[in-house]
Amino acid sequence: MLPDTLTFHSAGPLVDIGANLTHESYARDLPAVLERAATAGVSAIVLTGTDEASIEQNIAIMERHAGDESLPLLRATAGIHPHDANHWSPNIERLLRDVLRRDDIAAVGECGLDYFRDYTPRDQQRHAFEMQLALAAEYGLPLFLHEREAGPDMLDMLTHWRDDIHQAVVHCFTGDRKTLYGYLDLDLHIGITGWICDERRGQHLHPLIKEIPAHRLMIETDCPYLLPRDLPASPKARRHEPALLPWISRTLARLVDEPEDVLAQRTTETATAFFSLPEQTLHLPARARASQEH
Repeated sequence: MLPDTLTFHSAGPLVDIGANLTHESYARDLPAVLERAATAGVSAIVLTGTDEASIEQNIAIMERHAGDESLPLLRATAGIHPHDANHWSPNIERLLRDVLRRDDIAAVGECGLDYFRDYTPRDQQRHAFEMQLALAAEYGLPLFLHEREAGPDMLDMLTHWRDDIHQAVVHCFTGDRKTLYGYLDLDLHIGITGWICDERRGQHLHPLIKEIPAHRLMIETDCPYLLPRDLPASPKARRHEPALLPWISRTLARLVDEPEDVLAQRTTETATAFFSLPEQTLHLPARARASQEH
């Protein structure tokens, strides 16, 4: 349960383009998490696949809730995170080839480069990323990208592949102006999280937000991580969830000086087109409409 002070209602439908709902913290109450998201106005959630286990678990979640129109539409990405790039193998490639044929897999990823943590040698990160760029090109799917303190190498690799890949979003962007413009010059999309609600680390993003073209901007929670620090209350165990996405959307709307409903509709239209989602995501969920009527 969320405290009443964290019960938000979006002014328009929202798409959470990045949620890690296979995290162990959701094991006991995932149906309730999805119900709260729908009530808050989240019309669709893209589940993030980062390794073999999360990919298979995401598919199980989607199959379990398929056809339940009272909940957000669920889609997923499938890829190998740079932290797990050392696990790349022919078996992993075969798994990805199998699942990328599914209609409910909306993008290749989360993949990319992470030179901040450096959990995996950089040459192995680059190899796994290169292989997933090739898969995205082959299957004509968009890319869900991770990059941290690896902007130059990421830009070099993406520049090489840009004519072959469909679309790409740099999820959870936290970089500087130079890196942002490098991505925008390649016509990439940008995903913004609750990082913008962090007075310690996110302030540098505030002036940059206005420089992202309207049709390139999307929003996400990256839950259970990156809980906004400026929430009016703390949820139990400080776990982030999709129902809190309206708070991020509200902050984003203020930064770009737009009405909340306009920002919500615009980012949702962008996400719907990017991930090839059905038109139902362009409308508030029934739970949200019923809640607002009361």
